[in-house]
Amino acid sequence: MIKLHNVSKYYSKDSVALADISLEIGSGEFVSVVGQSGTGKTTLVKLIIAEEQPSHGKIEVGGWDITRIPQRHIPFLRRQVGVIFQDFKLLPKKTVFENVAFALQVSGTSRKRIKEVVPRVLEVVGLKQKETRYPHQLSGGEQQRVVIARALVHRPKILVADEPTGNLDTVNTEEIIEILKKINEFGTTILLVTHNRDVVNRLRRRVVTLHGGRILADEKVGKYRL
Repeated sequence: MIKLHNVSKYYSKDSVALADISLEIGSGEFVSVVGQSGTGKTTLVKLIIAEEQPSHGKIEVGGWDITRIPQRHIPFLRRQVGVIFQDFKLLPKKTVFENVAFALQVSGTSRKRIKEVVPRVLEVVGLKQKETRYPHQLSGGEQQRVVIARALVHRPKILVADEPTGNLDTVNTEEIIEILKKINEFGTTILLVTHNRDVVNRLRRRVVTLHGGRILADEKVGKYRL
């Protein structure tokens, strides 16, 4: 599903974000990527979603070589790869329904299809009863649920979550992780980038540890060891 072959990313001669990374994540896996700040986690995410291109190596996502993907093809990639960030980036003047629907509208989806899909994904994240609320009327955990719903509207094969619980308390963190686990049970591949030790240790799933831009460890049932 995701394959990196000897991938390196240099921002300058003295700034190496990733150095000769090789990694394979299979369909339906739930993988946590951990490591201290500045170790290459965010760069890895940016490469997988084609926000940046590698300096060397090859990247495949869903059987598609995205190493030097043309700009015009990136929207098609983003329909295969849903992304959740720490900062919610919701549109403040749009309701929950409208925020989620917007992701479909920009891709030319019909109104009929939008009316079918949006309630469905809101039900998955437990927000069907709050579709008329605005972002300022929601808790941080609820706002992150809207972000997850928005990422799910194109039924992506892969969901990349970059520090999705970084701004949340313990209760909301647990709820978001449970939603991600449920989405994974539907068959979606989950790549969770996090610094939350408790989350990683409770998941008891595969853990890839980055250190100094390299893979320090890759454990099938891992723990946060740094």
